[in-house]
Amino acid sequence: MPQPNLPLSDADIRHFITEGYVRLNQAFPRELALEVQDILWKEMNLRPDAPAQWKAPVVWLGEFSQEPFVQAANTPVLHAAFDQLVGPGRWAPRQSVGTFPVRFPSNEDTGDDGWHVDVSFPGREAASDPGNFFKWKSNLHSKNRALLMLFLFSDIGENDAPTRIRAGSHLDVAKLLRPHGDKGLTALQIADKLGSTGHRKETLATGEAGTVYLCHPFLVHAAQKHRGTQPRFLAQPGLFPKQPFSLFNKAGNYNAVESAIRLGIGLDKE
Repeated sequence: MPQPNLPLSDADIRHFITEGYVRLNQAFPRELALEVQDILWKEMNLRPDAPAQWKAPVVWLGEFSQEPFVQAANTPVLHAAFDQLVGPGRWAPRQSVGTFPVRFPSNEDTGDDGWHVDVSFPGREAASDPGNFFKWKSNLHSKNRALLMLFLFSDIGENDAPTRIRAGSHLDVAKLLRPHGDKGLTALQIADKLGSTGHRKETLATGEAGTVYLCHPFLVHAAQKHRGTQPRFLAQPGLFPKQPFSLFNKAGNYNAVESAIRLGIGLDKE
């Protein structure tokens, strides 16, 4: 059971370490989700009652910093969960909820549903093309990313293009990154090696509006086609660390993100 005033139980934290994610129900109010939807409909110049206008299978929208977005990302429940997984004072509050791939019912191939890891910093490869995130990198210490998060701003069932998750794949990615140290690997280099995660159980990030999946930065995930009837509103921000992660310290005090990496590279046992 969760400790008083804390959203995650010891079992939840252990699940995060071994499986790479934890689902937090009612992480923000449904009313905020509906306010966000209204803003996004206006941004797309579309209407929820006019499905004939929904031509594109996916519409990508950028950062939004209006009050409903900021409130959704900074509820007391979420802040407490960040403290439990990353540590008090070790993460920075979000001022937005990142990008929105708004997915519409469609059989069209969107070309963006491959298995991948969200990279977090531009290496030398991206110096001449900083907007090309395929050239961005991840490294063993998860530079610049404390968590990957999936914010559900609409009800998402199995047919509503839920994000696919390979549970436990973050452990495999830690092993892949270890030989490359601080330099890390680019998104494409990591993607080329993700066949080693194919044995992992696939989980779908379903839930009601207001649900948030708190994921390890190395978790392998993918989009999919929308086979439902209503658009799917989901944001996928990262949580930024205030200080670099450490996998070796004299005190032996590791947060859940660090503990998972240590487990993946064989420094800790289950």
